[in-house]
Amino acid sequence: MNKEIKRVLIANRGEVATRIIRACKELDIETVAIYSEADSKGIWVKKADEAYMIPGDPIQAYLNFYKIVDLAKQTRCDAIHPGYGFLSENADFANYCAEKGIIFIGPKPEHIALFGDKLSAKKVMREVGVPVLPGTDEPITDLEEAKIIAKEIGFPVIIKAAYGGGGRGMRIVYEPDEFETAFQSATAEAEKFFGKGDVFIEKYIQNPRHIEIQIMADKHGNVIHLGERDCSIQRRHQKIIEIAPSPRLKEETRRELFRVSTRAMFKLGYENVGTMEFLVDEQDNFYFIEMNTRLQVEHTITEVITGVDIVQRMIEISQGAKLPFLQEEITFRGYSIQFRINAEDPRKNFAPSPGKVTSYHSPGGPGVRIDAAVYKDYIIPPYYDSMVAKMIVWALSWKQTVNRARRALDEFIVRGVPTNIPLFRQIVRDTDFKEGSFDTSYIEKKLPTFNLKAEGGDPEDLATVIAAAIAAYHKL
Repeated sequence: MNKEIKRVLIANRGEVATRIIRACKELDIETVAIYSEADSKGIWVKKADEAYMIPGDPIQAYLNFYKIVDLAKQTRCDAIHPGYGFLSENADFANYCAEKGIIFIGPKPEHIALFGDKLSAKKVMREVGVPVLPGTDEPITDLEEAKIIAKEIGFPVIIKAAYGGGGRGMRIVYEPDEFETAFQSATAEAEKFFGKGDVFIEKYIQNPRHIEIQIMADKHGNVIHLGERDCSIQRRHQKIIEIAPSPRLKEETRRELFRVSTRAMFKLGYENVGTMEFLVDEQDNFYFIEMNTRLQVEHTITEVITGVDIVQRMIEISQGAKLPFLQEEITFRGYSIQFRINAEDPRKNFAPSPGKVTSYHSPGGPGVRIDAAVYKDYIIPPYYDSMVAKMIVWALSWKQTVNRARRALDEFIVRGVPTNIPLFRQIVRDTDFKEGSFDTSYIEKKLPTFNLKAEGGDPEDLATVIAAAIAAYHKL
């Protein structure tokens, strides 16, 4: 039994830092926030019981785990919650916490390390009976060897960075004569972003659905699932909309995904929360692609349909508590959709658009949840991920949920910086989306047909109209 957690340092920023603060407050746990100089006006800085700036580079402020752990010790924290991104899947960080007597709120370091290496993860999953895609079992850097392997697998193939993710170092190759250029490009990008140019090659499944299973496990051998999420709607391999449960997954496939996921995590002795991600083809065959050993951005929709506070359970598991419920006590009610609101310009190829938020009106009403770190006059810094808010909607049926999403998106007003809200307004009005008919190619196919002009007028256009009206008034 670990010691009781009374004070948590949050090694993150933005909306996830705020989310963790809220979970801690309901458990009567004090919170300590950190922030870079660029984040001094961050809303989580104000909401935490204490907050400390980490000087220097605005990105390294959230990556220097030696400074962060030392600060946790100095501020009498029992534990650190890493959120997602930054240090959340850094096994060295988790190990250093243990060395210094700080509880790391998350899985064991050895599991973080295992699943951080996608090839090792693939081997282990195969050993515990989880279907995996045909492909290489070892990292590869030699072009000629890679050509032979790709030919043996059969085109199309996908090249992926062995030590990273998020779409970086990833290339899809449909024909043999395209392979050399794609391989060189993927390895160069992997080297740039992850420090290692190693890649692996897999069979590419065309137009799959991206389905993930939320796992929760305590230190006493109890493992359960909290259902699935459909993350098929992506742009450049980045999730933008997530749905729970999937509106068109066969019940037989769903049950088998649950079975293999929980069995695998039980066999491995996994602890805390994690998400197993799969590709599901048109025949409902599924293949493991990766395991995320952290809180997911899209955990919200699982919370909404199950009533389980995933962040609070993470904290309690880290204290040594048993899961407070059995698998059969988890019930699923209705549908939920999450929209990632990003500060990016849809009319400029979705380029990040940091700047000052001049007006902010979030939606509300029944079945609408907003997790955000933005407010009027907040200046979005240019150093971090462009996501500034998440809008989560829920209703009893899929049709009601889509209708509620349309209503809520129409209420959502952000001015001063472009956002991807116009894209979402188009999606929820699209017939295929309303019918639950989509896969990972959805955005690529639909984007050319969407009107992405900011609804309600562009902020610059509005300013021009106001200026003209004032000038006309003074001429009277």
